[in-house]
Amino acid sequence: MRRRTFLIAVSACLALVAGAAVATDGLLDHAFRPLAGRTPVNLGTAYAGEVLLVVNTASKCGFTPQFEGLEAMHARYRPRGFAVLGFPSGDFREQEFEDESQIQQFCTLTYGVKFPMFEKVHVVGEQATPLYRELARASGQPPKWNFHKYLVGRDGRLIATFGSATRPDDPALVAAVEAALAAPRP
Repeated sequence: MRRRTFLIAVSACLALVAGAAVATDGLLDHAFRPLAGRTPVNLGTAYAGEVLLVVNTASKCGFTPQFEGLEAMHARYRPRGFAVLGFPSGDFREQEFEDESQIQQFCTLTYGVKFPMFEKVHVVGEQATPLYRELARASGQPPKWNFHKYLVGRDGRLIATFGSATRPDDPALVAAVEAALAAPRP
C-alpha cells in the first residue's frame, strides 16, 4: 500500500512539473525591452517560478494613482518571489505619453515606481502584443481600460484577472496574491 501511494505521489509531482514547464514556455515566452531601454528581457527566463501581476498602465488616467499601491505590493511581496510587471499603453484614449523616457520619468518621480516597467505596447485589438492576446484568450477578458490586472502563478499559468477599478490593496486581489505565493515553486 505504501509503495502504491508513493508511486501515485511521484507521478502527480512529475505531472505538475511537466505541466509547469509547458505553461511557462507558452504564456511568458515573450521578450520586451525595459522602459526606455534597449536589450529585450525574456519574461519566461527572467521571472521563472515567480508570481506575477501583469498590468497595462497609463500616466494620464483616473486610475494612475494605483501606481502607488502597485509599488507597495511589489515591495512587500518581492522577497517572496513576486513582481508587478507594468506595460504602458495608449490604447484607451491615448492616456499615455508617446516618449518612453517621459513615461519613465513620470512614473519614477511622481509615484516612486521601482517595479519593472517595459516598453509601450498595444494591449487590445489587432495590434495587441502576443502576450496580451494570450492573456485575453486564457482569461476570456481583454483589458477594457488602463490598469487591468492579470495574476500569473509560479507555474506560468493565469490564475485570475482583475478589472481596472480593483485597487492593489483590494482584499480579493491581496488574498489571490498571497495564495499564489503560498503555492510551491515549480
